[in-house]
Amino acid sequence: MNCVPIHLRNNEPELELKKILETERLVLREFVLDDAEFIVRLVNSPGWLAFIGDRNIHSLLDGKEYLLNGPLKNYSLHGFGLYLVALKAGRTPIGMCGLLKRDYLDGVDLGFAILPAYEGKGYATEAAQATITFARQSLGLLNVLAIVMPGNVRSIRLLENIGMHFEKMIQQPPDNETLMLFSTWS
Repeated sequence: MNCVPIHLRNNEPELELKKILETERLVLREFVLDDAEFIVRLVNSPGWLAFIGDRNIHSLLDGKEYLLNGPLKNYSLHGFGLYLVALKAGRTPIGMCGLLKRDYLDGVDLGFAILPAYEGKGYATEAAQATITFARQSLGLLNVLAIVMPGNVRSIRLLENIGMHFEKMIQQPPDNETLMLFSTWS
């Protein structure tokens, strides 16, 4: 893992951003507070709202609080978290992918979301597969879990395509929503 300078906007100075991994077409890096505007767009996209839920994030301040209490906090607590997914060419942010530690799961959970304009191009699959490889090779995690709503056909197909297998149905606290649990164990 190394830090790489990435120029965010034409008039702003370069920031040192911590790149986690790189694929053929993508760069996954740690989020920074300057990504709050992107977070607001992503968490209010139709797919996020339908399959992840409304997080009540509608302002720049909300986006910064989400980053502080989510990804940035998890980097400190666990050494991993959700990462910004950007196109390698141009560094355009298109989504997030990474690892979460949830109290109600017996392992680390793969999470991902892509903006609608970039769906159906294999970016989520590429990011998810690279994240699984990163979890195994860099973090020493033998098994990675994933949870998904039963009606989220695209995410289920993605998990199966990267080699994950359905394990069982679980109840997600606090509202006991029924979810499918996938695992990298075969």
